[in-house]
Amino acid sequence: MLLGFLLFYVGAVLFLNGLWLMGRIEDREIVVINIISGLVAGAVVVQGAFGQGADGQSVRAAALTLMFSTTYFWVAYNRLVAVDGRGLGWFSLFVAITTVPVFLRAVMAAGSATELWLAANWAIWGVLWFMYFLLLALGRPILRQTAWVTLLAGILTGWLPGFLLLDGLM
Repeated sequence: MLLGFLLFYVGAVLFLNGLWLMGRIEDREIVVINIISGLVAGAVVVQGAFGQGADGQSVRAAALTLMFSTTYFWVAYNRLVAVDGRGLGWFSLFVAITTVPVFLRAVMAAGSATELWLAANWAIWGVLWFMYFLLLALGRPILRQTAWVTLLAGILTGWLPGFLLLDGLM
């Protein structure tokens, strides 16, 4: 159930960040959903890493989830202090590289179509984080494309699976 809860807010923040990148939400207004999503992901991290029943797998999941939480807090911070985002861009490269073995491991371990879909999410997130690296750290002119990929990733990798998991449909 925690995965559905987390993915639901990943969907919300990515969808809204996509709209923000398109210029439909102001810089300071986007801070709210990034902080809320960072807190949600952070709570999942604490539960997974330090909660009752924490084990190697839950600690691993918590470490990976912390990449999301850090990203959302960093986006919020960047909007509050109005920096150029290069630091977040370089962090995004670290995360994008990390998603490659995570995706491969998830594909190899997948035993169902649902698990393959969840594995594919890692590939999509990796592409998205790599786009943030190109946009923020290297200054590539891909803002429009990054905005659309962010928005669509929010729907397909966050909101939809999160909603289905919360409703017990997946």
